[in-house]
Amino acid sequence: MNAVESKIDLSVKIGGLTLRNPIMPASGTFAEGLQKVLDFDRLGACVTKTITRELRTGNPLPRVVERPGSLINAIGIPSKGVAYFLEKTMPHYAGYSTPLVVSISAPTAEGFASLAAELTIPGITAIEANISCPNIEEDGKAFAMRAESTEKVTRELRKATNLPLWVKLTPNTGEMPDVARAAEAAGADAVVVANTILSMAIDLKTFRPCLGNVMGGLSGPAVKPIILRQVFQCAKAVDIPVIGCGGISNCDDAVEYLLAGASAVQVGTATFLQPKTMTTIIDDLERFCALRDIGRVSDLIGGVVIEEADEPDLAWLDPIS
Repeated sequence: MNAVESKIDLSVKIGGLTLRNPIMPASGTFAEGLQKVLDFDRLGACVTKTITRELRTGNPLPRVVERPGSLINAIGIPSKGVAYFLEKTMPHYAGYSTPLVVSISAPTAEGFASLAAELTIPGITAIEANISCPNIEEDGKAFAMRAESTEKVTRELRKATNLPLWVKLTPNTGEMPDVARAAEAAGADAVVVANTILSMAIDLKTFRPCLGNVMGGLSGPAVKPIILRQVFQCAKAVDIPVIGCGGISNCDDAVEYLLAGASAVQVGTATFLQPKTMTTIIDDLERFCALRDIGRVSDLIGGVVIEEADEPDLAWLDPIS
């Protein structure tokens, strides 16, 4: 790294929290075992697997199937519960200076609030509420499918904790900007856009679904254009930071998300293929900025250039209209 590159400011702000860089793992794709091959102190944040209050075994096997440019999973949020996390998992992160973001899930708004309150303790920097999970109060629909249920659960969470609150949204809704606005209005410090896209695959040898749960969540490079569009829309709709998550495999992907309006990004499926993907992106992001004389990576945020059509009859091409 030359002298010019070393002067690049990679830090970004997510609400009142300053991260050393905008790269972090996506929940469910990161665990303490990665410390054998990855320096956690280089990451912008560490994001845990989603924690539930109760013990969960997860969905029936098989849980994962590959498709071109993507992965479909139906893991089902297996969890060993809060006590195990506090006693066994948290100590693994105590020796790192990187902010620890804890992902949580619950079937009710009150359950979310109770879990957030219990985890508002020293050592935890922020809470990421995975409201993409089924809501038993809404006939099994995810909280983040609708603005009303998003606002309700976020308000309960906000009352329960004074930690920075990130709300993870689902891409499986046609109301994404409205949902993001609802999270903001209810007190979220940031929104994470987004979780996986509902999908399925069929085995042509048996004519049976490939997954034991029939349907699962699509992730990987194939989803990036869709989630990138949703990040762009949400960044236009809210004033709080947007964290992009979906199909990020390299520096170019991360830069696209920043230009679309994301203040930071989360890397998921790519880590399964190459465990050092996140630190590689951090190094390449610094080089990207140095080569373009960009002194601060935060200057990329929302930097996409949208030009209005010159010809009146081409105005329909304007992506903002």
